[in-house]
Amino acid sequence: MAKIKPFMAVRPDEKVAGRVAALPYDVYNRQEAKEAVKDNPLSFLRIDRAETQFPDNVDTYAPEVYAKAKEIFEGMVADGTFITDNDRCYYIYQLVMDGRKQTGIAACASIDDYLNNVIKKHENTREEKEQDRIRHIDTLGAQTGPVFLAYRSQKCINNIVSRIISEDRPVYSFTAEDGIGHIVWKVSDECDITAIQNAFAAISDIYIADGHHRAASAVKTGLKRRKENPGYDGTEEFNYFLSVLFPDESLVIMDYNRSARDLNGLSKEGFLEKVKENFGVEEAAGATHPSKKGQVSMYLDKKWYILSAKEELFKDKDAVASLDVSILQDYLLGPVLGIKDPRTDSRIDFIGGIRGLKELERRADSDMEVSFAMYPVQVQELFAVADAGLLMPPKSTWFEPKLRSGLFIHRI
Repeated sequence: MAKIKPFMAVRPDEKVAGRVAALPYDVYNRQEAKEAVKDNPLSFLRIDRAETQFPDNVDTYAPEVYAKAKEIFEGMVADGTFITDNDRCYYIYQLVMDGRKQTGIAACASIDDYLNNVIKKHENTREEKEQDRIRHIDTLGAQTGPVFLAYRSQKCINNIVSRIISEDRPVYSFTAEDGIGHIVWKVSDECDITAIQNAFAAISDIYIADGHHRAASAVKTGLKRRKENPGYDGTEEFNYFLSVLFPDESLVIMDYNRSARDLNGLSKEGFLEKVKENFGVEEAAGATHPSKKGQVSMYLDKKWYILSAKEELFKDKDAVASLDVSILQDYLLGPVLGIKDPRTDSRIDFIGGIRGLKELERRADSDMEVSFAMYPVQVQELFAVADAGLLMPPKSTWFEPKLRSGLFIHRI
């Protein structure tokens, strides 16, 4: 059963929360991060990406970069930019995008639940990306970026969240520069805390929706601290990692689309004939998203098409092989376009659904040749993959809105 506990958050003073909170560290390259912090000295990116404080010839992963992150963090605590709560609380975190509300609970999850697969994964992680965040967490003595977790909705938790939202004043309420609203309420009543903790304890499966590298790095840092402290008893903060947990009913997964650089030596006509071996092909009136599972929208030579995968392609397939992204890869990208490994092939690029169909057109009309708009993976499909102990293909899911870093910090 899941151990999801309240914690003493380090968090921004209410007056500056909107300026401190930043998008996750990994959505920026180095130059983008430098631009983001240039006009905002309070941006949490100065801590999450402290290489922004150095000339470009300083290695992103140099020891002095992590030391600078700690220096900035402790300085912002000392000057009151960050405050530290003196009670263990949960926090309700609501994000509002285009009028849609997504409401979760900020808390700390157990590294043992991660190791024992109570908290389930659906992606592999890369060692080099883990090492960066391990050094960051270890040097700061704090976790700064929450892991995005999901669970099957629980009425007890929903009722408490709804009541607090309707009755209590939020500790933060601001709209970020990208138009996303961020509202936070503190859950400090002992009865509510106990009820939430007990409700999570009755849940047998929790899922990483986004943030596999943040989770793996926090867990490995915790294991390192256990090794350094052989007398640990399990209550130490390094045994837990910062998370925001959302009920499945509140989540929307966006499409993660593909563009291919060429037609693998085929003419347009020859390519379409090959596609028709496994897909129905119908010319569309204009730019259009696929309307159901098994459909892919394709843009080629200034025209949109609807591809409908033949029914037999899904027959007797497991939770991964039956995903639309797998069907496209196994029956078109691989055999027709020759893109055998999308993780390493330079002839394919991935485009988050937040960019829209116009971006797919732009890419196919410029540096690529054909684009594919996917029907989004559904939350229950993600759960099924993780329950089966399988892994999603690369770039299968795109979550919006993104959780902001710097609103909750967990000292370990």
